Amino acid sequence: MKQTLVIVIHPDLENSLINQRWLEELNKYPEKYKIYDLHKLYPDEKIDVEKEQQLLEAHDQIVFQFPLYWFNCPPLFKKWLDVVLTHGWAYGKGSSYKLNNKKIALSITAGINEEDYQVSGRYKYTLKQLTAPFEITFNYVKADYRSVFAFYGAEHHATSDRIERNVQDYISFIEGVRRG
Repeated sequence: MKQTLVIVIHPDLENSLINQRWLEELNKYPEKYKIYDLHKLYPDEKIDVEKEQQLLEAHDQIVFQFPLYWFNCPPLFKKWLDVVLTHGWAYGKGSSYKLNNKKIALSITAGINEEDYQVSGRYKYTLKQLTAPFEITFNYVKADYRSVFAFYGAEHHATSDRIERNVQDYISFIEGVRRG
């Protein structure tokens, strides 16, 4: 089985306990996971579209790992989606639909608690609802959108025990994406 591509989009990765710990664990299995840090590769945000498209074509399982920013993704991820998923390559009349049937998932760190992300909670929307545009986008390009994995409470409840339990859940989640 090919490696799962984990595209990390975190503008302050050095200060993210959870994202760093997730990557530390994934790096133990280089035969299974390819880590790809967009902010490290594109500090100037000048994205090499052809390189990115070739990378996506070479992988059948892709996980986008990022922190939730203002109930959305970091700006570089939005830019990446806008410039990489081009008409004719990813979608549209006469398109080759290069992401067709590729398994795609999201892994997100959310600063606030899970109970706040409920219809009856503080923000009135679930994380699944907030990430619906990603699901629609990946379905539109005929990818096999899998799901979203989250660590909630990153701002105030990221104890080392809780992070360690979550790391094992994260690996299980990605293995589920790999197996289909």
